[in-house]
Amino acid sequence: MDVQTIPAIEEMTPAQRVELMEELWRVMSSSPNESEPPEWHLRVLEERQRAVTNGDVEYLDFDDVKRGLEKLIK
Repeated sequence: MDVQTIPAIEEMTPAQRVELMEELWRVMSSSPNESEPPEWHLRVLEERQRAVTNGDVEYLDFDDVKRGLEKLIK
């Protein structure tokens, strides 16, 4: 897909939208230091860290969760 000929997103086929996303992701991930994450990302991370520190939430080990789910479906 040529950038100069990109149709409006609403006019794209689903395949074209995926192709556009893949190309954007390829370019953005090849130079991650080129842009800063939005400020709200930092706020969310800080809130989550506070919740863990305060004992309000607990993260579960993925393997433990997987084993628990496997027991439920057997």
